[in-house]
Amino acid sequence: MSTVNSGNRTHDTTCNQSEGVRQVSVAAATTQAAVNTAEILHYRNCLASALANNCGVQPFMSALRSLGVTGQ
Repeated sequence: MSTVNSGNRTHDTTCNQSEGVRQVSVAAATTQAAVNTAEILHYRNCLASALANNCGVQPFMSALRSLGVTGQ
């Protein structure tokens, strides 16, 4: 499990809970499209939390770009 540890408890909790949901979704996925959807949702959740909590957004934006998603 990838753990976010930014020092901002609210952001860390949001991202770590989202990671748990992502893992369950990926484990249950039967297609690559379902895996991609779970990944995108997770990184969008983390990006929104980073923006709301004034944390670094670059890792989440990079992950979304690598998944073929631009913007927010």
